[in-house]
Amino acid sequence: MTSENVSESDPVEPTKAASARAVDDQLIDELVGRAQSEGLQLTGEGGLLQQLTKRLLESALEGEITDHLGYDKHDTAGKNGGNSRNGKRSKTVLTDVGPVEITVPRDRDGSFEPKIVKKRQKRLTGVDEMVISLAAKGLTTGEVQAHLAEVYGADVSRQTICHQGDGTARCASSTRSDGSARSPPGC
Repeated sequence: MTSENVSESDPVEPTKAASARAVDDQLIDELVGRAQSEGLQLTGEGGLLQQLTKRLLESALEGEITDHLGYDKHDTAGKNGGNSRNGKRSKTVLTDVGPVEITVPRDRDGSFEPKIVKKRQKRLTGVDEMVISLAAKGLTTGEVQAHLAEVYGADVSRQTICHQGDGTARCASSTRSDGSARSPPGC
């Protein structure tokens, strides 16, 4: 918002902002409280963060297909209208909170191109940067693989680690002074 958009007759209501913040805090407190009372971990396999990530991604994908098709799920406007929903497919993506299995909606003519989790995308943004950073620090692909397994519970092959982002192999073998294989930066 710029100063040109605010006039003296349009006062900003701090109570609305504070009220929205209080609602957000209440919602977070409620989620954490419910998770703890049900014995659900906040992080790790099946934890609250993984479940929230799954629900958020699937909700966004449903919104994307609704926008693509031009009508809501179960809306009669889509009946006999050509392209329509055609089930879902399961997909596991590696996220900053570990592997998350999501269901991705499909359309009959295959023209739906999701934006938040693209077709054939295996990892969400932060993971690639982390792998590149670890490799740049001198970790071998095996050490990166072990780190992902230990921290995120993700079983990622060395081949997958070597193929970052654009799908081009960048794993030219180089050797450390102790004789072990080393991943070059970006691998």
